[in-house]
Amino acid sequence: MENFWTSNKPINGLRHFVLVNETKEKGNIIFLMVSVLDSEINLKTTYDELINSGNWYRGWINLPKFQSITQEYDNFKSSNKVKGIDEIFIYEDSSFNIS
Repeated sequence: MENFWTSNKPINGLRHFVLVNETKEKGNIIFLMVSVLDSEINLKTTYDELINSGNWYRGWINLPKFQSITQEYDNFKSSNKVKGIDEIFIYEDSSFNIS
């Protein structure tokens, strides 16, 4: 599975994400994604959403700054409302485990 992804639309103002974990919840494959610029911006997505929805591109797409970091990001940071996952756990077999 590719670890680097670009969202078709900004998520809290950012578009470049890294897949850090893969889990199963209620029989579904769930991917934990984290923004490469701000770990407070993270999300869970399903296999179908990531692979089949057309909302994600494999790899990082080179975008102008105004498209990769939008005004929505400033609004998100200034609102002090962090929505998402409280903690990020990286499994021992993750390629991002550096311990």
